[in-house]
Parts: sequence; C-alpha cells; structure tokens
Amino acid sequence: MEAGPGHQPPRSWFGSVAGAPGRTQLFLFPFAGGIAASFLGWQALLGPAVELHVAQLPGRGSRLFEPPLTDLDELVRRLADAVVERADRPFAFLGHSLGALLAFEVARALRRAGSAVPRAIWLSGAEGPRTRAIRRELHRLSDAGLIEALRAFGGTPAELLADPEMMELLLPGIRADFALAERYVYTPEPPLDVPIHLLLGDRDGLVDIARAEGWARESTRPVSRRVFPGDHFFVLAHRVAIAAAITGSAMADFSCTTGPTEGG
Repeated sequence: MEAGPGHQPPRSWFGSVAGAPGRTQLFLFPFAGGIAASFLGWQALLGPAVELHVAQLPGRGSRLFEPPLTDLDELVRRLADAVVERADRPFAFLGHSLGALLAFEVARALRRAGSAVPRAIWLSGAEGPRTRAIRRELHRLSDAGLIEALRAFGGTPAELLADPEMMELLLPGIRADFALAERYVYTPEPPLDVPIHLLLGDRDGLVDIARAEGWARESTRPVSRRVFPGDHFFVLAHRVAIAAAITGSAMADFSCTTGPTEGG
C-alpha cells in the first residue's frame, strides 16, 4: 500500500516482544485508550508459535507526545501499511471494542489493496459495524466528565484517574479514540471470506449481544461466539482462556486458503 505525506515508519505502529519469530503472527488492536502495556504477558500465554504485535497509536503509550489521529480512514491506511510491512508469515487479528472496528476495517483495506488478509479475525467487546448503537458521545464531554465516564467503565486504574497531570497527558488520546468510534460510519462492501470469532462479556453494559450478532453479516464463513463472565474489560480478566482459544483454533484457521481477494 502506498504511503502518504508525513507517513510514519511502518514498524513504529506495532510493538512486539523480542524473541524468535513465531510460525504465525497475531496483530492486536487495543480498546480506546489502550496501550501495549495493557497486554503485558500475552506473548507468554500465546506461546512461541504465535508472534504478538500490539498496535501503538499516536498520542498513547510510547507515542504519547505525538498528536493523535482523528481521521479513521487515515489511521486504517497507516495501520494496513504497517501490517503489510510485517506480515511475512500467516497472520490473524484480535481487536477489542474500538480495536474490533480497527481490525475489521484494516482487513477490508488489505483486501481492497490486493494484499494478504488475516486468516482469522477475533472481535471482542463490540457490536456489529452495521448494527452498533452510539449511546453517548463521550468525546464531547468535558475533561471532568470524561474522567468520570472512564471511572464508571472500570478499565482505568483509580490512582491514574486521580492524577491530574497524568490525565492531562492521556485525555487527548483517549478523547480521540472515542471520537473515532463514535463518528464511525459503515461503508457497504462484500463480506470478508475470513472466519470471525466473536468474544463477549455477559455483563458488558456497552455491548448489546443481539447487536453484536451483526458481525455475522460481515463474513461468508460461520461466525463463532463465546460469552465470558464479566463487564466490558472481560478480555483482560480472561486473557488466559482467550489466548488458549486463539492458539487452539489456529491450526484450523491457518489451514484455510485465504490469499488476496478482490474488494467490492
């Protein structure tokens, strides 16, 4: 895929644990405000056969002092370029919440470009792109209001929320993430010819399970579904089981023939 003006070096968009390359690769797209550190320990859970790459977006984590991107199309284009740069082996995607939308749109961008697409997509804590509902426009809240919303979600440490200086640094990236999710507009394309695995929390107040079933419209393959106990951040609480599910199904997913396909 062709880089645009001011394009970042592709390898800065994903972080990975040093070590021997795995036979397969997993590109992980975090939730709004999520950083690579949120997924410490996942590489060990996945084992040596799967090499983990966690998306690092501007304005967050190791790129905290870069201005965040607010244009979803540009963000997807840059992430797709970075995947192409790294994907020298079969690969899959995992995305949670906002990350699920990013994983889906990056897969479609790869297909449109005629590049290799993921052999499987794991979508966690997200409603289908055509059936999702925006309940609140969090990106429009005041700083104090946004902090209270984060406190209610339960995914941000209380001591961090209580640190005004740190929150001043973190809120622009978090606000940009919510804006990306809340301004998202679905563009019709043919379904992906890729297995989709849907992960949900049974007490997730941000996701309606019936609306999450909308992901079935985005793949020509049957969509599997697994519901875990927990709220919106069940993906962190159940990381051992989720990593085991990913590695356990990799043999079937990666045996599928999923070369470049034509977009609509």
